[in-house]
Amino acid sequence: MSLHPETSAITAGRPDPAPDASLNPPLVFSSTYHAGGPVGYGRYGNESWSALEAAIGELEGGSTLSFSSGMAAVSAVFSILPIGAPVVASNQGYSGVMGLLNQFNATGRLEVRFVEITNTEEVIAAMKGAALVWLESPTNPCLDVADLPALITAAKKLGIGVAVDNTFATPLVQKPLTMGADIVMHSVTKFLAGHSDVVLGSLSTNDQALFKRLDEARRFNGSIPGPFEAWLAVRGIRSFPVRFRAAESNAKELVKLLTSHSKVTKVRYPGFGAVVSFEVDGSAEQAEKVCESSKLITHATSLGGIESLWERRRRWALESPSVPEQLIRLSVGCEHIEDLWADIQQALNVL
Repeated sequence: MSLHPETSAITAGRPDPAPDASLNPPLVFSSTYHAGGPVGYGRYGNESWSALEAAIGELEGGSTLSFSSGMAAVSAVFSILPIGAPVVASNQGYSGVMGLLNQFNATGRLEVRFVEITNTEEVIAAMKGAALVWLESPTNPCLDVADLPALITAAKKLGIGVAVDNTFATPLVQKPLTMGADIVMHSVTKFLAGHSDVVLGSLSTNDQALFKRLDEARRFNGSIPGPFEAWLAVRGIRSFPVRFRAAESNAKELVKLLTSHSKVTKVRYPGFGAVVSFEVDGSAEQAEKVCESSKLITHATSLGGIESLWERRRRWALESPSVPEQLIRLSVGCEHIEDLWADIQQALNVL
């Protein structure tokens, strides 16, 4: 039976029903297993990972591997590419990935072709002879949206692999595997786990040969998740759709309010999700002061938690210079909208 994602988030990854069986997956702490079974060793598998991978796989529609962080998952993808392989990627995106790609490009590990991800023609033109197209949509933190169906279709016609970071949109908004993507990556730390208490990543694919290569990359690099973190993430996924929709509702209302505020010069929002970026009428120092002046919204990096967070993204040295100095990224949580807006208003009063 095909289930809606709101239902899959609740049901996926549970143990098979049996009399007196636990409803929830077990928390398994073990590095060592009796010989003769499919696991073999603690770096190769764990029941707590399996539950998490089943849940994410059900949501994304593919076989899933969990990793110790989102960047570990990203690194696993790039690690299976040959030295010097051409990769097409956005010239603006998550700073960790941008830093890694810049490093690879500088050392010759990969040939990275940076493009304007919203310019579909430019992206397709850069695909010739590439080994992989890395797509992030919406981008972090400017929230640019790529034409995923067009780009994936073009890449597939050329026989090029496609990986999509689906952290911001989540499978509630889009499912890149159904569009033909080869890999979907998540920073599970964010919306899926949703409680700001774990660091995890995942990769999902429908290609079993590719799954095996990624699994080997995880085994050999040792980028495995902790069982307790995996168990916490499964627990977080149970409420993920409810949290996401509540935060998204708040975000849409805040977009309206921010757009009409005299101290806000630009609001960036793709029309979905729970992240809003906006630019203030002031210097970088003044934008920093806005973030420091909040009383309810936490001034911190990260996103996707049940609580609201914000920060000036250019405070990070790795952030792309194309990101405006006055841009504030707001990860909207599930607090009452009137409380959030009151806090934003009083913080903007420092300008």
